[in-house]
Amino acid sequence: MTVHHDQVLERLRDELARLETLRTNISQDLLEEDYGAERELSLLDQHPGEMGTEMHDLERDQAIAESLDGELAEVRAAIGRVEDGSYGRCEVDGEPIPPERLEAMPASRRCAPHQAATDRA
Repeated sequence: MTVHHDQVLERLRDELARLETLRTNISQDLLEEDYGAERELSLLDQHPGEMGTEMHDLERDQAIAESLDGELAEVRAAIGRVEDGSYGRCEVDGEPIPPERLEAMPASRRCAPHQAATDRA
């Protein structure tokens, strides 16, 4: 399998920039939500349903932020693998990861069977 390092790096760096932008936006939303809660003078005029919706939105944004953090780590690790020459090889058995999988999921660490086994564990 031939890995075109320049193309892979460009794609991974584009994905990294996209994810970093999303993460920054979520962080700003979380800060605004926290700031908005501190500015509320009285919770007495809040309908319980509104407070529940705000809590749900905050928890959703926190979950998205955590997911983005994981994706960012994976993309950064993939960039490291390109740079050290190990990109495109399954970390379990060292065999090449099929190009179709790398095209669909450029930050893949494992071939599909080993990833499925990891997900089941």
